Amino acid sequence: MAAKKKELLEQEPAVIGTENSEAADSGAILLEEMADCTDAPAAAGEVEPELDELLSDMGPDLTGNAIPGSSDDELSCETADWEDSEVEVTGINDGASDPPPSASPKRAARKKSDTRSTKAVEQSDAMEGSVTSSFITEANGGETEALTAEMTEFTEDLAEGREPASASSPPASRRASRGRPAAEAPVLTIEARSEVETAEEREDVIWHEIHNAYRTRRILMGQLCGIEQTDSGKTIAIADYKGFRIVIPLKEMMIQVGRSPSGQAYADLMLRQNKILNNMLGAHIDFVVKGIDSKTRSVVASRQEAMLKKRQIFYLDSDSAGMYRIYEGRVVQARIIAVAEKVIRVEIFGVECSIMARDLAWDWVGDAHERFSVGDEVLVRVLGVRRDSLEEISVKADIKSVTQNNNSENLKKCRIQSKYAGKVTDVHKGVVYVRLSNGVNAVAHSCYDQRMPGKKDDVSFAVTRIDEERGVAVGIITRIIRQNL
Repeated sequence: MAAKKKELLEQEPAVIGTENSEAADSGAILLEEMADCTDAPAAAGEVEPELDELLSDMGPDLTGNAIPGSSDDELSCETADWEDSEVEVTGINDGASDPPPSASPKRAARKKSDTRSTKAVEQSDAMEGSVTSSFITEANGGETEALTAEMTEFTEDLAEGREPASASSPPASRRASRGRPAAEAPVLTIEARSEVETAEEREDVIWHEIHNAYRTRRILMGQLCGIEQTDSGKTIAIADYKGFRIVIPLKEMMIQVGRSPSGQAYADLMLRQNKILNNMLGAHIDFVVKGIDSKTRSVVASRQEAMLKKRQIFYLDSDSAGMYRIYEGRVVQARIIAVAEKVIRVEIFGVECSIMARDLAWDWVGDAHERFSVGDEVLVRVLGVRRDSLEEISVKADIKSVTQNNNSENLKKCRIQSKYAGKVTDVHKGVVYVRLSNGVNAVAHSCYDQRMPGKKDDVSFAVTRIDEERGVAVGIITRIIRQNL
């Protein structure tokens, strides 16, 4: 037994040496083949082989055949050890491929041959990658600009605080959202969390309001802005309600001028009604919608129905205390619907009445246009009410009783034989009525100037006496400072 063991020990180094020489020979052969593949394109007149030919010429080591001098079991074990080593794959540290000291010399030799094969595979992969990258670069040369544009948009989104398109939606949907029409996007307001209505939305809201008023017979208020003649010769009034045209027939305007005559008197009546309508232009009037056309958005209304409704509520119906809402002595608000030189016409909750110039103010008013305008709202005191029926209700009112009377205090500012500047308010039957600059009403029966004073002339007035009972100063006009021509 001892002799046999000794013989086996003597034979083992020889076997190991043989295997090492075989592995070295196989490695040398592999390196020569690689050199041939590398130097082949450099030869003059030769054609560069394809990638598949290069891989096939690199030997059976890359095609899955066994390495000479090793069994299948040993190769599988060595391949597993080679895959577990990260250093051998990268090829950075060749010393890491050496087996640990405890490994046998046979395994170390085989692993060295595997390392050489791995390096050859890496070189072939590098050659294949360079060839493939050149083809990819040529094929995708047109996509480089698109990729650059996407990266630019991505950077802009991050700088402006927006969410990148790649995180929320694909680029196609993002381009679609940027290109959508402005009508679909909400209005960008200056103030945060505020809302702005467009003209179309505002018109829809107003039309909806008119439609609801038509259904509920609610009273609306508009401005009288026109008088027209239809093709059939009828006169219609045009009112404006928040931009919408409201048509009111003349008979629905409730212009009371007495009973309707016939013949020439009827023509005179129509002329008078048209004149009244002309004076009412610009006035605020109430109306009730009688008909609408949703397609053309046309509206026909009646002022008469609105006024009759207000008469019933404010003149005939009583409040919770059992009293009329409008009664003698009450101060109410009225609308001025017409203005003339010596009179104004107001509408007091469905009833129209005229107020003369003497009842407009405590001081003398030469022209009502200087103080009042159509469309104004004034405070009036009701002096009397007559309630015969719904159609026959009349009111008497004035404006000056609402204000304070300062005539007695102003008279104290005047001195007899003193001269004051003033403006002529009226001339009637040779009597000149003057409004002095200190607020005193004055009367002049004579004038020292050769010219005759007229309305709105600036004059010099000399006081001869003071009439406290009438609250006026009496005197003469010494001269005309400036005539109103």
